[in-house]
Order: sequence, then C-alpha cells, then structure tokens
Amino acid sequence: MARILLIDTSTAVLSVGLSVDGTVVEERICTEARQQASLTAPLVKEVLDAQGISVKDCDAVCVGSGPGSYTGLRVGVSTAKGLAFGAGKPLLAVGTLDILAAGVEGEYKYIVPMIDARRMEVYTAVYSSAGERLTPIEAKVIDGESFADYLEAGPILFVGDGALKCREVIRHPNARFQDAAPLVRYMAPLAEEAYAIGRFENLAYFEPFYLKDFVATVSKKNLW
Repeated sequence: MARILLIDTSTAVLSVGLSVDGTVVEERICTEARQQASLTAPLVKEVLDAQGISVKDCDAVCVGSGPGSYTGLRVGVSTAKGLAFGAGKPLLAVGTLDILAAGVEGEYKYIVPMIDARRMEVYTAVYSSAGERLTPIEAKVIDGESFADYLEAGPILFVGDGALKCREVIRHPNARFQDAAPLVRYMAPLAEEAYAIGRFENLAYFEPFYLKDFVATVSKKNLW
C-alpha cells in the first residue's frame, strides 16, 4: 500500500493531495489564479498536517509534469523535487493531459484533453475512451476542420481549460465540451500505477514537459 504526496500546478487551478493505495484521502484546491508560487508549499503542509504525517512518512512524491503553464510547472516540479530529495523519497511524474483524460466520466468514442495555450492554440492529444493516448501531444491551433475525422467516428469530449474557447470553432453534433482541471484526485491512480512499476524520475535531471519554449513579453505601455 503506497502513500503518495500529489502536486499539480500545471494550470490556473492548484491541486495538492495525499493518496493511499491510489485513493485520495486528503485534498486541497485553490482556484485563484497565479497562486502556485505562494500557496503550493503551505497547502502541502496543510495536507500532511491534516493526516498527522510528514513527507518522510510518504512512499513517493508525484507531480503533474505538463504541458501547461510555464511558471506553474516550474513551481510544482521544483517543489516536488525539493520535497523528494529532502525526505529521500522517489519522484513520480504524470502528464497533465493524462490526468484530464483519467477524470472523464461518461461514454465517448474519444477524449481530447485541451490545455489553454493562448489565443486559439491548445496543448492537446487524442485519447481512447479507456484513457489510452492515441496521438502525440502537440501545440495545436484550432480551426473548423480540427479533429474532423475523429468527430465523424462518434461522440468526442473536449475537456480542460482550453475546451470551452473551442466551442465556437468546432461545430459538430458529436462534439461535447467540458471545462475541467487536472486535479490530484484523478492523478492518484496514475501515480499509484507508476509507483507499482517503479517508474521513478531522476531527481537531478528531471524537467517539466513544457512542449514550447518560454517566450517573455514586453509591455507596450510606457513606464517612464
């Protein structure tokens, strides 16, 4: 029976929890944007304190690896690595799109998790109804022809914080849309599976899956 500390900071929703044998027994969620840097560590402490344990009492630390917010991913991964290293515990990582797909309920031919990447671009891939990824993860600009072949095959659920903005572009009777976050309650079974097969990450070299390089923007407003 594995006890795993779970952290996901890949989107605007911050999610932290503790799972035992693949089931979340403690969970904290913050939906206020841009709070990852200030609240991730305090929420981890709150989760552990609620169970009366420390990181050393856990069997592993698992983090959402991306793609997603560049800053959010850096915070989550650095926090998870620091906790795992300090406690001498293995590090696990689960893809953000995998978490979204795992959280889907209902019957669909395909599941297409979407993470907002600004404008009409999303980080996405196509999954089977059983949660198996069928296509490579990519940064995709959505238009009226996107996923046309899959839509003809049956009902598709587009899920995630990038799904709703695509509703006006993807117009098909088989298209369904659902806003959702990669919560650790959906990460838990995936983390348990990774732990069971020993799929541990290298603490020294593991990096988030950014998918795209970070691009800094400069304000157009004159500061002086």
